[in-house]
Amino acid sequence: MPHRLSARVAVAAAAALSAAAVAATASSARTVRAHGAAATIHVVEHAITDTEIPTGGGKDVKGNILTFNNPVFDAANKKQVGHDEGFCTRIAPAQGIWECLWTTFLKAGQITVQGPYYDTRNSVLSITGGTGAYRTARGEMVLKSRDGGKEYDFIFKLA
Repeated sequence: MPHRLSARVAVAAAAALSAAAVAATASSARTVRAHGAAATIHVVEHAITDTEIPTGGGKDVKGNILTFNNPVFDAANKKQVGHDEGFCTRIAPAQGIWECLWTTFLKAGQITVQGPYYDTRNSVLSITGGTGAYRTARGEMVLKSRDGGKEYDFIFKLA
């Protein structure tokens, strides 16, 4: 039993440290604390490296890959607080649908998301995990286009 009790104490301590680290990101990315360990992190991506790679069938066809590695700024869009890197696969060109997977790198750790990107409307992606302060991250990320797709709001709603 002492071993199990020590493990429980370690898990509780890790959870407390994780919540404190999420709160500490407020200086680099706007973090709003909710009840429990839930938090919202809002950053702005500058989509400057997005490159579509044709898979043999031409431009904007099913199966093409879009790769990116872009800077990420605070919610005020003033100070760079990290970057992202990832890729999307064109699923349905006529409907404007991509399926994406990427990681956002922030001072306190990384957050990985997966889900749809739509050419003409906002979307919601699943938070699939993270590292550092976000190692137990779950929830959703709201993706909102800004300035005709030159920038994007990433609103992570951590559960």
